[in-house]
Amino acid sequence: MNKNLNPLNWTKKQQIIGGAVAIVLIGVVTTGIVNHANHQAKERKIEALKNKKIKLCKARAEKVKQLEKSNEADSKKLLDIAEKTPTDKNIKLAEDSILKVKNAEVKKAFDNQLVGIKNRVKLENEAMTAVSNYQKDAMNQNKYKTAQQAISKLISSYSKGLKDTLNKQLATSKKQADDATKAQQAKSASDSKTKVTNTNKEQSDSTGNTTNNSNNANTGTDSQSTVNNDVASGSNSYGGGSQNNYSQGGSNTSQNNTNSGSSNQGQGNSGQNNSNTNTNTGGNGSNTNNNGSNGGNNNNNQPQTRYVGWVSVDGVRRYSQTFNTLGEAQSYVDSTVNSSEVINLGYDHSIRYGVEPL
Repeated sequence: MNKNLNPLNWTKKQQIIGGAVAIVLIGVVTTGIVNHANHQAKERKIEALKNKKIKLCKARAEKVKQLEKSNEADSKKLLDIAEKTPTDKNIKLAEDSILKVKNAEVKKAFDNQLVGIKNRVKLENEAMTAVSNYQKDAMNQNKYKTAQQAISKLISSYSKGLKDTLNKQLATSKKQADDATKAQQAKSASDSKTKVTNTNKEQSDSTGNTTNNSNNANTGTDSQSTVNNDVASGSNSYGGGSQNNYSQGGSNTSQNNTNSGSSNQGQGNSGQNNSNTNTNTGGNGSNTNNNGSNGGNNNNNQPQTRYVGWVSVDGVRRYSQTFNTLGEAQSYVDSTVNSSEVINLGYDHSIRYGVEPL
C-alpha cells in the first residue's frame, strides 16, 4: 500500500485538507441520500394520488353505470304500463323517461316501442269512432263496411279485448237494423195487400150499386102505373055525370115509392141507405114523407210497429223509451248516449245502446 495514501503518514496540512475533503464528501453523500429519499417520498405521494384518482374515476363510472341501468329499468316499466293502459298520461311518462336513457341502442328500441303504442291507440280510436257512427245510422251499409275495416286493423294482442267488444256491438246493431228493415218490409207488404183488397171491394160495391139503382127505377115505374089506375077507377063517384078526382070519404093513393139506396163499403166506410115514402090521401089530404137514414163511417185501424230505444250500463238497461218511429227512437238513443251523465258513467262502466222493434 502506498504510504502517502495512509492518513497516519499525512502531514498536518495533508490531514486538514483530507478532513475537509472528507467532510465535503460526507456532505455530498448525505445530500444525495436525502435527495434520493425525498424523491422516493414524492414518487410515493404521486402514486398515491394517482391511485386515488383512479379509484374515484372507477367509482364515478360505476355510479353512472348504475344510474343508466336504473333509467333503462324505469323506462321499461313505464312502457309496459303504457302498453296495457295507453292513456295520454302514461304515454307521456314513458316518453319523458326515455329521454334519460344514454345508451343509443337501448334508446332506439324504446322509441320504436313507444311509436308502436301510439299507432295502436290511433287505430283503436278510429275503430271506436267508426262503430259509434254506424250505431247512430244503422241503416247505412257504407258505415257498416267502414266499421268492419277499422276493426280488422286491430292486430295487436293488447287490442284483442277491445276488438271483441267492438265486433259484438257491430253485430248487435246490424241485427237491430235487419230486424227493423224486415218489420218495415212486412208492414209495407201488409199495407199493399190491404189496399188491393179495399180496391177490389170498392169495385164490387160499385157494381152492386148500379144493379140496385136499376131495380129502384123499375119499382118506381110500377108504382106510378098503380096510381094512374087508381085515379081512373075513382074518377066518377056521383051520378049526373059530375067528375071529381077526390071522392068524399074515399081515398086515392097518388104515389108510393120506395127507393132502396146504394150501400157502399170501401176503405172501411159503410155506404148510404135512403128510404123515401110519399102518401097522398083524398078528402082533406095529407102528405107523409119518410126520409131514410145515412149510416156512419167505420174505420178499421191497421197494426203499427213501435220501436224501443235503450241504453244499458254494465249490461243493465238503465234508460229506455218506446216510440212510434225508428227515427224517434234513434234520436232518443243518440241524445242519451251523448249526455254528460252517460259520458261520465262510461269512464268506469261498460255502456251499450241500440234500437229494436217491439
